[in-house]
Amino acid sequence: MDINTLRIGITLFTFAVFLFIVVRAYLPSRKRQLEQEGRRILEDGEA
Repeated sequence: MDINTLRIGITLFTFAVFLFIVVRAYLPSRKRQLEQEGRRILEDGEA
């Protein structure tokens, strides 16, 4: 196995993980949960 092949594999794996995180964060089904967490953070800061 060539070192460049290993580097390409690591890069593709890292990019796939990045895309998974982005897609999971912006799914419409998670919108309500993320809004609740955002409000909770703001409410905790005011106390």
